[in-house]
Amino acid sequence: MVCRFVTGTQETRIPVAVLTGFLGSGKTTLLGHLGRAGELGRTLVLVNEFGEVGLDHHLLTPIAEDTLVAINSGCICCTIRADLAQTLAAAPSRYARGGECWFDRVVIETTGIADPAPVLQTILGDAAVSRRYVLAGVATTVDAVNGLEAITSHPEALKQVAVADRIILTKTDLAARAKIDELLSRIRETAPSAPVSPVVNGAAKMEYLFSGGSYTLQGKSADVEAWLLAERQSAEEAGHHHHDRNRHGRIQASCLVFEDPVDPAVFEACLQSLLLFRGADLLRVKGIINVAGMDKPMVVHGVQHVFHPPEILPRWPGSDHRTRIVLIARDLDHAQLRECFAGMGLEVSSSPV
Repeated sequence: MVCRFVTGTQETRIPVAVLTGFLGSGKTTLLGHLGRAGELGRTLVLVNEFGEVGLDHHLLTPIAEDTLVAINSGCICCTIRADLAQTLAAAPSRYARGGECWFDRVVIETTGIADPAPVLQTILGDAAVSRRYVLAGVATTVDAVNGLEAITSHPEALKQVAVADRIILTKTDLAARAKIDELLSRIRETAPSAPVSPVVNGAAKMEYLFSGGSYTLQGKSADVEAWLLAERQSAEEAGHHHHDRNRHGRIQASCLVFEDPVDPAVFEACLQSLLLFRGADLLRVKGIINVAGMDKPMVVHGVQHVFHPPEILPRWPGSDHRTRIVLIARDLDHAQLRECFAGMGLEVSSSPV
């Protein structure tokens, strides 16, 4: 089965938009806003997360379950790149409704640590994918508070900005004007042709992802073409087979699961301890918490030294009511993390799945 839609009398391929951006820059918040606004009709959403257990797809409750597909167990730019190609190639039949393909477009949300070049080259260069899909564009979220540091310190963040057709500047309400201006200057150097659209609380427009054209290298730096060429050559040298490759060096993810409801004061003290001793290396914290005495889940988000106010969800997004928290950090010591919580009486489950 091939999913088709028609412009006039000419059959076209399915447009794919890639939504990328560094850890904590607001990709999930943006998708949640589009879901609540009803902008994701006839859109298949593929969400990838870094680490063995993902949470983002559980937090996107405005998006219908059969519209949202989680690609877990690794990062799509390295360990499960083949999974992305296979998922896209099989999607029209695998996710059919009543035996019919229902979607006219696809949004891929990459993990925040993803190198975008192999993701784009998979869409552009994999024969099974490119027969059915066309890369419509790349939108990159950039955090106004931490974006400059991310671009300066992490090659992935720099690449995410450089490949973008549009920059979505988030958290502008939390950053000083001088800091925003400095960040904008760096963005213009890195992605001179990409328009910058400031948003607050994820209030983006669907046109930021799908502008009506297709992805082009025109106006982008020569580095972008070189990165895509290197990925194509790597695939050709490997005989078009995808191989696992760790692109993230010292950065790892750890998922901690707690079977019993947690005391909020004790849990907060554990997080504060982590921030105090490992804040600079603690790139991202995201968790869904079963708080003792509450019948609704609490969601926590943190980026390095900054924790955002907790959010109470109206209901649990599934049958699993355990506390789950994902931490992404440099030089992550899994045993040390477990000991930090255990030392305050919070025992980590041996089974995160």
